[in-house]
Amino acid sequence: MQIQPFPIVCLLGPTGSGKTAAALALSRLAKIEIISMDSALVYRDMDIGTAKPTRAEQAAVPHHLIDILDPAQSYSVAQFRQDALQLIDAIRARGAYPVFVGGTMLYYKALAQGLHTLPPANPEIRAALNAIAEREGWPALHAQLAQHDPVTAARLAPNDAQRIQRALEIWQLTGQPMSALFEQPLPASNTPDTVQPLSHFIPIALEPSDRNLWRTRISQRFTDMLNAGFVDEVAQLHARADLHVDLPSIRCVGYRQIWSYLDGKTDYAQMYAASIAATSQLGKRQLTWLRTFKERHIIDCCAPEATQQAMAAVMRIWERSIEAQ
Repeated sequence: MQIQPFPIVCLLGPTGSGKTAAALALSRLAKIEIISMDSALVYRDMDIGTAKPTRAEQAAVPHHLIDILDPAQSYSVAQFRQDALQLIDAIRARGAYPVFVGGTMLYYKALAQGLHTLPPANPEIRAALNAIAEREGWPALHAQLAQHDPVTAARLAPNDAQRIQRALEIWQLTGQPMSALFEQPLPASNTPDTVQPLSHFIPIALEPSDRNLWRTRISQRFTDMLNAGFVDEVAQLHARADLHVDLPSIRCVGYRQIWSYLDGKTDYAQMYAASIAATSQLGKRQLTWLRTFKERHIIDCCAPEATQQAMAAVMRIWERSIEAQ
């Protein structure tokens, strides 16, 4: 009988759900290496606002795909998937379990289900969309996207320039909504099983049963970030001549709102309220994504024993895999 690799556990959840705590607790029970599945953690010099694992936490257990880019650079879903698949092999070769941790649900979807072939970027269309955005703002283009592709628009923030631009670009190039293209069968060459003999990915989803309690945690978390020097962190980025608000890094929740505050466009109270609102909206979109993953194992992140429950769920998955060998 051929021995199959263990299932690959993915700790998913909205912002502030305790994913990092669960992963670190798991590392004390098994030899794991953590692969970040968070599009903000890839950036250097963005530590406080991304709730990046501390140096001590990163020293306690190997972490990957953290601090790999300068904030002036961009990182694609396709690049994440390529890096992640290579890391899985390397970690397994070291005799450890790869565990994915994060809240960028598009990364999980690409990792577990593969990537669709989409048309390449078109400079002319992008330039035209940027010109409209300069005149009317990205919320206006978001409203336009909602007319042509309401499914995609529903999961994007009105100021998510990069993704709004890409969705409208795809619609103009193909005449089809991006969401409709994603519903088509994946090309055989893009499915995970053709890349390497992966076992299936199993999502452990930390989801709040009490939205009010979760929102309170989000507010307290942001307050803690401000007390830890979040504004000073953004100010150092703001002082760089090569960074601007349209970059994916600066559009991260909290960073964009503080950037606007540093530009003098809002006062401190407005910045605080806008950051809390944006974080809550991000969490809602993450939960919407999670509900599409029917195979997920749900853990109530509001429960006092949520970390222990997540660890127990992972250990049960691995034990069943051993029994099935």
